[in-house]
Amino acid sequence: MANLRPLSAELRRIAETELNEVEERLPADLQALRDWVAKQPHLRARTDDQFLVGFLRGCKFSLEKTKSKLDHFYTIKTLMPELFGRREVDEKTLTLCRTGTYVRLPKPWGPGGPRLQLTNYEKFEPKQFKLLDLFRYQTMISEQSIIDDDNSNVSGYVEIIDMAKLSVSFLAQLDFTLIKKMGIFAEKAQPTRLKGVHLFNCPKEGVALLNLAKSLMPSKLQQRFQVYKNLEKLNEVIPREYLPEEYGGTNGRIADIQAEAEKQLLSYKNYFAEESKYGVDEHLRPGKRVSADSLFGVEGSFRKLDID
Repeated sequence: MANLRPLSAELRRIAETELNEVEERLPADLQALRDWVAKQPHLRARTDDQFLVGFLRGCKFSLEKTKSKLDHFYTIKTLMPELFGRREVDEKTLTLCRTGTYVRLPKPWGPGGPRLQLTNYEKFEPKQFKLLDLFRYQTMISEQSIIDDDNSNVSGYVEIIDMAKLSVSFLAQLDFTLIKKMGIFAEKAQPTRLKGVHLFNCPKEGVALLNLAKSLMPSKLQQRFQVYKNLEKLNEVIPREYLPEEYGGTNGRIADIQAEAEKQLLSYKNYFAEESKYGVDEHLRPGKRVSADSLFGVEGSFRKLDID
């Protein structure tokens, strides 16, 4: 019997009708994936049930797609040490958590709906943090979701981004090589499925930068970006009730959400401390080795934005 958290009735219905999940077959599906991992000389992967079922659900229970996504997950993490090489639940990570720049909202978009995640760049202090720090933190929250967020695993997630007060210091940090790599990671490796990116309060400069960033992403992701002039326009798509109290909604207070997120991060301290045990060794990969150039298609790098 699989050691899995039971799904709610609504999520169970979605998993069965949209993701091809058959509850009685789960133990066999998980074992088949574990058997495959055991036969890969280059791959060191987590194989507990709750972790692996996130990948199966993200690939609609296609075993071949799941194998590819799991391999990419660890390959990209190994080939991006600047982002994944030092993810620790340390004071810097907790300080970034406490800013409330990026929060996973407690109530999903409907009972069986996707998880909502909110970014507010006004709370991001460029003199204290780099864009790389924010991306690293976001990947940590995303990885927690694989294990503990059934709505993300079954129904995906939606990013909401408030761009009202983008600072010049933040814009100067934009690294389009990193953004391109993150887009490839989201498409090829991340099991939780991105259902949409909704940006509001976008200044003209922000729209121009967004279009540039989108052009570097896989076409599948480009189609999921929507831009709104203000909060009222966003609420025509995502009702206000699903936003935090600070935005006029009833989906928690950001201070409370931050406090809960900090507790969750601390509970994952050992998880992230064990990361060095997992990854790929390209010298042991059967067939052609994978390199950063072949995976990301990045020759050299894009220049960071030059802003006076």
